[in-house]
Amino acid sequence: MSGKISVHKITLIALAIVINIVGSYIALGLHLPVYLDSMGTIMTAILLGPFYGLFPGVLSALITGMTSDIYALYYMPVGIVLGVMTGFVFQKNKSNKLFVKSFYISVPASLISACITATVFGGITSSGSTMLVQLLAKTPLGLMLSCLIVQFFTDYFDRLLSLWLVFSVIKKLPDSLTNKLKN
Repeated sequence: MSGKISVHKITLIALAIVINIVGSYIALGLHLPVYLDSMGTIMTAILLGPFYGLFPGVLSALITGMTSDIYALYYMPVGIVLGVMTGFVFQKNKSNKLFVKSFYISVPASLISACITATVFGGITSSGSTMLVQLLAKTPLGLMLSCLIVQFFTDYFDRLLSLWLVFSVIKKLPDSLTNKLKN
C-alpha cells in the first residue's frame, strides 16, 4: 500500500460499492439463496489488495443498511473479513484454482455470518437462504449448526460465482488500467 491514494483507486472503490448494492438488490428482490453483495469487494481486494478490499464491504453495508436492508449493517464484519481474506489469498496464493480460493475466502466469512444469523436473528434474515435454515433448524442439527451448514454452502456458491464474474471482467480490462491500479 502506498501512502497516496489515486483517483483510479477511489473510482474503483466507488464502482465496487455500486456493484455490491446492485447485487444485493437483485438477490433480495428475487429471494435468491445467494447474496451477490460481495462482487465489488472481491474485485477491489483482487486488484488493490487486502487493505483496500475492506472499504467496499463496509461502505456498501452502511448504504444498504440505511436504505433498504437493515440486516446489512449487522453483517458488516463479514464484508471486512471477506475483503481482507480475498486480498491475502490472491496476493499469497497464485496457483490455486478458483474453487479452492473460493473455499479459503468462504470459511472465515461463513463462520462469522452463521454466528450473526443464529445469535442475533435466530436464523431469520432477509436472505432467500432463511427458508433452508428454518427447515434444517427443526432437525437434530439445531439452529447454530443449521446456520453454519446453510451459510457455508450459500457463501461458497456465492463466492465462486462472484469470483468467476469478477475474473471475467478483469480479463477484459486493459493492461494499462490494471497497471495503474497496482502502482
